Amino acid sequence: MKNNELRKKDIKELQKSVLENTKKLSDLRFKLSSNQLKNVKEMHNTKKEIARMLTIIKELSK
Repeated sequence: MKNNELRKKDIKELQKSVLENTKKLSDLRFKLSSNQLKNVKEMHNTKKEIARMLTIIKELSK
C-alpha cells in the first residue's frame, strides 16, 4: 500500500492492518522454517509495510 493510501485511513483501521500484517508475518516465518516459502522477499515487504503503518499512526497521534 502506498503512503498516500495509508494516510487516508484513520488510526483504528491502521491498527487493524498492523495486526493483520503481524499475523501474516508470523505465518511467513513459519513457512520459511518449514521450507514452504517460495518468495522470501515477501517477508521483507511485510516488515516495511508494518513500519510504514506504525510511523503514520505515531504521526497522527501527536
